[in-house]
Amino acid sequence: MVLQMRIGELSRRSGLPRDTLRFYERHGLIASRPGPEATNSYRDYPDDTLITLEQIGDAQAAGISIAQLATLLGQLGAADPETFDGVAFLQERIEEVEARIGRANRFLDSLRQAKQALATPSGQP
Repeated sequence: MVLQMRIGELSRRSGLPRDTLRFYERHGLIASRPGPEATNSYRDYPDDTLITLEQIGDAQAAGISIAQLATLLGQLGAADPETFDGVAFLQERIEEVEARIGRANRFLDSLRQAKQALATPSGQP
């Protein structure tokens, strides 16, 4: 059985504002379905949406934009398995993230060197 939660509960459990959740839903990153009561307009989110939200946060921290994520998910979801090379597509995304990590590590090294230079008294090697 899949557990369901309303947007308020999802917001509380994820720590994200409702507006952010609605934004993600408008961009196709998460999905809800109508609640069981026909008399209201409440939407329910599957419990695994929390995992998806964590992955979205990780992707954003790696430099992937919401637009890029939406494109990625759209391409994967709409891809014709006969003509779409999912492995190659994902390999390209992996290489992009690895390149970003490489640039971030180089910058981190620069920051550490600058900090060390500032911490070393003048005239000291």
